Amino acid sequence: MLVSMSAVLLLGLVIWFLLRIRYLRWADTLLCGAFGFLLARTVAAPVVQGLLDGVNGFLGQFRF
Repeated sequence: MLVSMSAVLLLGLVIWFLLRIRYLRWADTLLCGAFGFLLARTVAAPVVQGLLDGVNGFLGQFRF
């Protein structure tokens, strides 16, 4: 668990930096995928899932 938390923190910082300098390419999507995979294995996963469910419920109320 400690290794995955460290990897999540490191990958999160790298993704934030790449977004900040507006430099994301196809290879970087693999980095983002690895970040998501590792994030799902941490204790933050239920919080992230709850947030995504809330956003999904909010957006699902809009009718176009």
